[in-house]
Amino acid sequence: MTDVDKAAARREITEALLVALERRHEVLDAIVESEDRAAAVTAVADLLGASPLGVEAILNMSFHQLTKAERRRNQAELDDLNAAITFTAADRPAAAGDSVGLRPFSPDEDTDLISERTEELGLAADGSGEQAGALNDEIAKGLARVDDEDAVWLVAVEGDAKIGLVFGELNGSEVDVRIWIRPEKRKHGYGTAALRKSRSEMAIAFPGVPMVVRAPSS
Repeated sequence: MTDVDKAAARREITEALLVALERRHEVLDAIVESEDRAAAVTAVADLLGASPLGVEAILNMSFHQLTKAERRRNQAELDDLNAAITFTAADRPAAAGDSVGLRPFSPDEDTDLISERTEELGLAADGSGEQAGALNDEIAKGLARVDDEDAVWLVAVEGDAKIGLVFGELNGSEVDVRIWIRPEKRKHGYGTAALRKSRSEMAIAFPGVPMVVRAPSS
């Protein structure tokens, strides 16, 4: 995921938090009346017209974020992001995520993606930062971690086209998430879309474990 994708995602989260605070009584009612977290996500999304990324940020808010000082800080951050990010949704059509999906990595179908990523970055797929080993070894080690429920390997797709890879690696009390998008597909919002889609996948694979987005394209 590029720096622009990360900034766009942050702007989306900040906007959602500010709107939620302005309508905090309605938001709280919607959450309290929901049967479970999934229902709360749907209720808040319908109420505010916010994306899943923004709604998850709202549900994960801490009480200290309700203070006036935090609201002023959020507004200042949003102003800075709006000043720095000049593109519109039309400039990055994939960012909304409507056309992007995720599916499990297949060693029979997706070796080309790992090969492209390794050739570009030269790094192991486990997020260690070490040099990549032989391609077959990288895949075997990765799928072993998936089988042990210590990792999730996903392929980002748009229709039949493969867009990139999403790696989730359990690291102590956190899940390190790294996204790699094919070079020709960058700067169209695919990184943001893949990040959005990955949140629910990581929550299913690692329930209750915080998700940390690591360096772009790592």
